[in-house]
Amino acid sequence: MLTYKYTAHDPATGQKVKSEVQADDEMTAARLISKAGFLPLDIKASSSGSSIGAGRFKKKVSTKDRVLFSRQLSTLINAGLPLVQSLYSVIDQASSKPLKAIGGMVIADIEAGITLSEALTKHPKVFNQVYVSLVQAGETSGTLDKALERLALQQEKDAEIVRKVRGALIYPVIVLVVMIGVLSFMIVKVLPQVEVLYDGIKGAKLPILTVVLLAISHAITKYWWAVILSVGLIGFFTGRWARGVVGKRVFDGLKMHAWPFGPLFMKLYMARFARTATTLVSSGVPLIKVLEITSNAINNVHIASSLAKAIEKVRGGNPLSEAIANDKNFLPLVSSMLKIGEQSGAIEKMLEKTAEYYEKEVDDQVKTISTIIEPVLMVVLGIVAFIVVAAVLLPIYNLAGKSIIR
Repeated sequence: MLTYKYTAHDPATGQKVKSEVQADDEMTAARLISKAGFLPLDIKASSSGSSIGAGRFKKKVSTKDRVLFSRQLSTLINAGLPLVQSLYSVIDQASSKPLKAIGGMVIADIEAGITLSEALTKHPKVFNQVYVSLVQAGETSGTLDKALERLALQQEKDAEIVRKVRGALIYPVIVLVVMIGVLSFMIVKVLPQVEVLYDGIKGAKLPILTVVLLAISHAITKYWWAVILSVGLIGFFTGRWARGVVGKRVFDGLKMHAWPFGPLFMKLYMARFARTATTLVSSGVPLIKVLEITSNAINNVHIASSLAKAIEKVRGGNPLSEAIANDKNFLPLVSSMLKIGEQSGAIEKMLEKTAEYYEKEVDDQVKTISTIIEPVLMVVLGIVAFIVVAAVLLPIYNLAGKSIIR
């Protein structure tokens, strides 16, 4: 299948449209353009050659682009435009090249006779299971525009929470990098000057602290390539291990329980669970399917394991609130709110309130961590600075003391 760039006239707006379409030949491309409601004026095979695949683009589709895509498509469908024509218009306005490419393939698949949800399933790295399931529910119920609007809101909320968490992590990382940089400079550049000073004095001995740091300095200076290689290999193999089954369990467990970020991540997971479940339930997705999809969306193996157990209990006839009650991987408020929702018949409303509560809690927790971590880092930085300065000044004070005695 080839990619064709075309210019066409849109009878609905009276404007020219420029976009791309995938087809086996130029005649098929013209037929597809006409089928979309446009009058083809110029069709040319793309200079990039054969079919565009999502794999050609290393750049990912950002959350912002995906939200904009969902919202614009929702608006056009709500206005009464046919799906394919709506997709053409949205893709034509998109600034993301990967999204344009994937959009072209989605349009080609729909014109070949499959549904939008089936077409999106072929691009899991851009449209995850939550996205596809909501679109499928919207297609089934005839409310695709509302499903896409809910998707846009859900993605915006999720992105906002992640941004706040990352913001809380940036400050300690910056301080750590600066600390390592200053420490490395002092050890490699300043300490050797003290050693040179002592070399010219007969019988003078360096303090043990200075000797230890000088040994580190010589090792770094002489075997710098080995240090860089070791750090690279450790980072590479640690990353591979962390992506494995055992490593992911360990890291996911640390996220949930390690101070001071454990409470933050727990509230983040609860907010994500409640927000995703709200979006799915409001679109009419069955509860078992909601739990299966949410399990993948949360991205934590321990919570996924708890949800797998909950699914079996729900299948056995237990309400969801009982299925997750007393589970250490769920905060107590979640089951309490679910129980109220089940008793009042307003699960969707209670899930939304839970999501809003934990989203606010995440915000408050980020502020708390920022307040706590700053003095802690200052103390650590002070200790490190004291050790390095002591290693530099102690030998000088020793020499000054000997000179006075003489």
